[in-house]
Amino acid sequence: MAYYFGEPSRTFNEYLLVPGYSSKDCTPDRVSLSTPLVRYHAGEESRLRINIPMVSAIMQSVSDDRMAVALAKEGGLSFIYASQSIETQVAMVQRVKGYKAGFVRSDSNVRPDQTLADILKLKEIRGHSTLAVTDDGTADGRILGLVTGRDYRVSRMDLNTPVREFMRPFEDLVYAQEGVSLSEANDILWEHKLNALPIIDKNQRLTYFVFRKDYDNHKANPNELLDVQKRYLVGAGVNTHDYKERIPLLVSAGVDVLCIDSSEGYSEWQRDVLQFVREQYGNTVMIGAGNVVDKDGFLFLAEAGADFVKVGIGGGSICITREQKGIGRGQASAVMDVAAARDEYLEKTGEYVPICSDGGIVYDYHMTLALAMGADFLMLGRYFARFDEAPTAKLNVNGNYVKEYWGEGSNRARNWQRYDMGGEGTLKFEEGVDSYVPYAGSLKDNVRQSLAKVRSTMCNCGVLNIASLQKETKLTLVSATSIVEGGAHDVILKESNANVLR
Repeated sequence: MAYYFGEPSRTFNEYLLVPGYSSKDCTPDRVSLSTPLVRYHAGEESRLRINIPMVSAIMQSVSDDRMAVALAKEGGLSFIYASQSIETQVAMVQRVKGYKAGFVRSDSNVRPDQTLADILKLKEIRGHSTLAVTDDGTADGRILGLVTGRDYRVSRMDLNTPVREFMRPFEDLVYAQEGVSLSEANDILWEHKLNALPIIDKNQRLTYFVFRKDYDNHKANPNELLDVQKRYLVGAGVNTHDYKERIPLLVSAGVDVLCIDSSEGYSEWQRDVLQFVREQYGNTVMIGAGNVVDKDGFLFLAEAGADFVKVGIGGGSICITREQKGIGRGQASAVMDVAAARDEYLEKTGEYVPICSDGGIVYDYHMTLALAMGADFLMLGRYFARFDEAPTAKLNVNGNYVKEYWGEGSNRARNWQRYDMGGEGTLKFEEGVDSYVPYAGSLKDNVRQSLAKVRSTMCNCGVLNIASLQKETKLTLVSATSIVEGGAHDVILKESNANVLR
């Protein structure tokens, strides 16, 4: 006879947090949202922590290198999507790792024999006004000069004018040698009233730029997620098909953590990937796995060597796995069940395996609920797809700005490897939809507002960190009537956008 769970499959919307005692010291500015990303032994620190409990989903419409840099600046981490060629995914990782705090790899470069027309075209594509002139037109070439907006006037110059005729030559440039500290580079910028300072090596090859505008940016981002070399941290997704070729190249590119991208993780295929990583790299390469929705799935992946486990099947806004296959579980029930299994595993083995809640977040307060129910961090797709930094087009649809958003299980993603169980290499049916999400502006502004709500709610619960939230918070189920009571009711709202969902 089949096993039946005794409780209904519940969502975040069915719960509320009950306030706890708040002392005078319990203020939002004192709340820490730092959280472990990978497994660790009790009494020790995790080898990898993130400064905010947010990671971006392994999706074409969410996580590329631009998203990775933007999220790392805020203290979170992106997992660059796997449904692309190994070469392009590796290149994205390399671009992220090419950034250092304050040191920027040049992505706008020209040769001296190119023309003003080439300059204008590159400026339109990249949006940068400072371009490096190198002998081969690459970021690693021998630097011969610089071009800024002050070096040409479109109205008075022929578009075929060679770059060499109006660039500032190398001998006239102020530059710094490789190895200079960020503080020293900023001193040079201010002393010489520069907007950009090239950093070169002993062979006159361009390695980085330091920009004046980035000085304030870095001061304004105290939570930046950096490695020991002051480079942004970045993750990458892998699949269960070409992992033997993909993983070594991602590791060589400097990826900080991997995650198996799959709609269902309780499988021999995922165990094979984890075993491959442990046999080839021991514990030097960190890799998460999933997704699962119960104790059995968690224990399977934890014992197979996963560094974290993702929780959630069918709860994403673009995921239709439940209606297509009848597989899944309410996200709140799944998180609570797996969190209990994680705690039991800790008691038994002395190892803490973080869990990631993936899906089911509709409102900002759902983030706090997921953390209180036991999630160590959250993987978000729709949330990040709305922002400027997402790699999709911003469109005007019926007078409203939107961003495109599609699932990895949709035909548009053509990610058949994520779901293939053998047979012909095509997507036989869809488990995700192609859609739009309301455009919401910049990542920074939205993430900071969302986390301000999380911090404030944690103070209402009387806690100052996520571990305390998980241990001390009280939660209550809500009735359908109390859900209505919780919103605006029995009034006429003055503004039509008062109930707009974030």
